[in-house]
Amino acid sequence: MVDGALLSRPGPAAEVPAEWEDGALATAAQAGSVAAFDALARRHRARLMGMLYHLTGNREDAADLCQDALIRAFCHIRSFGGRSQFYTWLYRIAVNLALEQMRRGRLRRFCSLERLAAAAESDGAVLALASRLKTDRALLMKELQQQINGALQALPPKQRAVVVLAEVEGLPAGEIGQILGCSEGTVRSRLHYARERLKELLHHYLEG
Repeated sequence: MVDGALLSRPGPAAEVPAEWEDGALATAAQAGSVAAFDALARRHRARLMGMLYHLTGNREDAADLCQDALIRAFCHIRSFGGRSQFYTWLYRIAVNLALEQMRRGRLRRFCSLERLAAAAESDGAVLALASRLKTDRALLMKELQQQINGALQALPPKQRAVVVLAEVEGLPAGEIGQILGCSEGTVRSRLHYARERLKELLHHYLEG
C-alpha cells in the first residue's frame, strides 16, 4: 500500500533534475524512482486539483480524489505507454474516479464553475440582464453562479465532465476523448447536447 504522504511532502523532489520533462520523469518512475514520480505529482497536483474541484464542486471531495488519483497512478505507472501526455493519462484516471463516485452518489451535489461565472461577468447579456432587473451586478453574478450550479447538476455525469474539461480546462476535443476514452465525435456530441441542455435549463432565468 502506498503512503499518501509520499505524494505531498514539502520541498523539492530529491535527485531529480528540475529540467526533466514528463516523459523522462515517467520513464524514471517506471524504473522504480519514487523521487521521479514525486516530481510528476508536484508538477501536476495543482492543475489536477483545480479540474476536480470544478467537477465535484467542493474542495474536500476534490482533495480526496486528487490524492486517490495520484496514488493509483503511482501504483500503475508501468501501464503508462507514452502514447499521450502524462497529464492526459493522469486526468483520465482522476475523471474516471470522479465519475465512479458520482454514479455511486458519494459526492456532494454541488458543482462550482467559478471561471465560467467570472467569464460571464463581462458578457453583454449579463450586464443587460442586470440593468433590466435593476440588480447589482455582484448580486446577479452570485445568483447566476447558483443557477449554473443547479443546471450542471441536472446533466448526466459524462456530459458534465465534458463541459468542465472543455469550458473550464480549455482542452481540445481530441484530448478530452483520450481522457474519457471516447472518440472526438462523441466528445463533440456530448458537448453539443450539454450546451443545449444548459441553455434550456438557464433560459427561464436569463430571459425572465
